[in-house]
Amino acid sequence: MNKPQSFFHLHLISDATGETLLAAGRAASAQYKDARAIEHIYPLIRTEKQVTKVFEDIEEEPGIILYTVVDQKLARGIDERCAAMGLPCVSVLEPVLTVFQSYLGTPAGRRVGAQHVLDAEYFRRIDALNFTMEHDDGQLPANMDDADIVLVGISRTSKTPTSIYLANRGIKTANIPIVLGVPVPESLVNATKPLIVGLIATAERISQVRQNRILGNTSAYEPTDYVDRAAIAEELAYARQICTRHGWPMIDVSRRSIEETAAAIVALRGKTR
Repeated sequence: MNKPQSFFHLHLISDATGETLLAAGRAASAQYKDARAIEHIYPLIRTEKQVTKVFEDIEEEPGIILYTVVDQKLARGIDERCAAMGLPCVSVLEPVLTVFQSYLGTPAGRRVGAQHVLDAEYFRRIDALNFTMEHDDGQLPANMDDADIVLVGISRTSKTPTSIYLANRGIKTANIPIVLGVPVPESLVNATKPLIVGLIATAERISQVRQNRILGNTSAYEPTDYVDRAAIAEELAYARQICTRHGWPMIDVSRRSIEETAAAIVALRGKTR
């Protein structure tokens, strides 16, 4: 008899694009068939202020922290915060750098993003990442026409991790939450440039994911309704109604990985061009 799938939060903090962490985190997560990681990716983290904001998010949704930060002062700060919160924390690159230093007899140069060639493609990806971070969770809705893709959906439909995955491939992606009874921004309805895609899932899947969230700071939802399947079904019906009204395609993410969802979105984008 199969065990029911559980969920856990995986926080990935990077001073570059985060691709190294994504690969490492997913390789490790794949070894646990009954546990699924809810990925939280924080790319381009290079200041104390940014680290503080990251840990405000982690405090709401505790989990495993992996990071690649070459600035040793920032890295120590991450270790200390994790220790204070009692959370597991691993510097993914540090053990590898130690081995290289031992063998080569010289310390690492500790250059941020040194593995990336500074060509036009690299800067396109960084530009997309900056845009996506600035337009996460409904921020800056006025300039939706600057996006390549806009993802809409109710809470816990993987909008943010999917947005960042697409941004890592140079696609400017915004995401906007759909809240029951609240109209979507007019700027989104009137946007002509981006592909707008609705992300949906089964009420059961969303309820399972939401149960792993600390509800104290969750806005716009009553805690009981937030995980109640009947209430979630009502939210989903409202989201489907909005997408159908505006002719936005929908993708069911219930059984899709982030990569599969992103691939389906890219395929839709190819058809609409």
